[in-house]
Amino acid sequence: MEPPSSSRLNPRKRRKDGSGPNGATEPDGIPLKMPRHSFGLREPAPFSDEIEEDYSKPYVRVTFEEATRGTPLDRPVRVYADGIFDLFHSGHARALMQAKNLFPNTYLIVGVCSDELTHNLKGFTVMNESERYDAVQHCRYVDEVVRNAPWTLTPEFLAEHRIDFVAHDDIPYSSAGSDDVYKHIKEAGMFAPTQRTEGISTSDIITRIVRDYDVYARRNLQRGYTAKELNVSFINEKKYHLQERVDKVKKRVKDVEEKSKEFVQKVEEKSIDLIQKWEEKSREFIGNFLEMFGPEGALKHMLKEGKGRMLQAISPKQSPSSSPTHERSPSPSFRWPFSTKTPPSSPANRSRNQCAVAYDIRQRYLETNELGPHVLLFQMHPRLAEQDPKGPQRKEGGEPQAGVNP
Repeated sequence: MEPPSSSRLNPRKRRKDGSGPNGATEPDGIPLKMPRHSFGLREPAPFSDEIEEDYSKPYVRVTFEEATRGTPLDRPVRVYADGIFDLFHSGHARALMQAKNLFPNTYLIVGVCSDELTHNLKGFTVMNESERYDAVQHCRYVDEVVRNAPWTLTPEFLAEHRIDFVAHDDIPYSSAGSDDVYKHIKEAGMFAPTQRTEGISTSDIITRIVRDYDVYARRNLQRGYTAKELNVSFINEKKYHLQERVDKVKKRVKDVEEKSKEFVQKVEEKSIDLIQKWEEKSREFIGNFLEMFGPEGALKHMLKEGKGRMLQAISPKQSPSSSPTHERSPSPSFRWPFSTKTPPSSPANRSRNQCAVAYDIRQRYLETNELGPHVLLFQMHPRLAEQDPKGPQRKEGGEPQAGVNP
């Protein structure tokens, strides 16, 4: 029975009319791209005991040449492939794909052995027979599934299912006391070989699980499975829990290290930016500092200018000799720095004031025995400079020398 199928054209357009990929044509040796039909099943493949077979028509096998050349649509080539199909994987799917594409018009029948037969003749399976049946049913290349398939194919079984060819890899399969269970099929000319997919098999998958048993046991314990369900002892359960905690701590430490590395990297990047900015600012600061405080800086010119103004303010200006000299009387509030008495403001009393200043300076020297800033006053004033700024010399008796008017 042909399963329901639907076909559609590939919606992709050609690059150029009459040309192949990249503009190539048929004479270039590259075949032209043809419209591609894709078939898709909407339901899983039916079981053979659920199909009503029409036995009214006689069963006549087709030859290999007829099958290769192509048969009518109402008479597809019936190909049979059997196996355990435990842990259904891509290797199984590829073998069924090859069996499906042996001939242009192929109807693929797949036989799956039961648990009892498999456990007796091969070994224990991971998946039970119901799971294995269901996995094969949902393979896109399968048209029909035979449950509880026989280990050795008999002529009665071949005639019952009207099988034309048996597909399997060409490696001799020794089992049930036979060197090759497909030997009689090969001798009858009904064998169609397929290629095994290297690197993937049920035994390889089981080997991986056994090799990494601790990893999978810890994973399932973490997901909520009990030690009894996993057939794990009490000691191993505690060991797995401890390993899980250690792994969590290692992961946290690793995360912290990664975060710290990122932080250090960011700090380094920021420090480099700050150093560059500081270098730019420092150059500007040094330039401004030298401009202000350098040997020819603005501060030196300011000090020179200020010193000149101070000297100009302190030094008295000499009046011209031709012009009469006008003496200016001090203001009433002006007080001499070395006298407690205010000198007279009259110009006639100028000599008396000078004498009083000289007397105060001599008194200060006699009391402190020090020469203070008043010496500068003597040097600046022409009349006071004529007198001895050190004051009268005392004799051994303590009296001032003669000739000095106190």
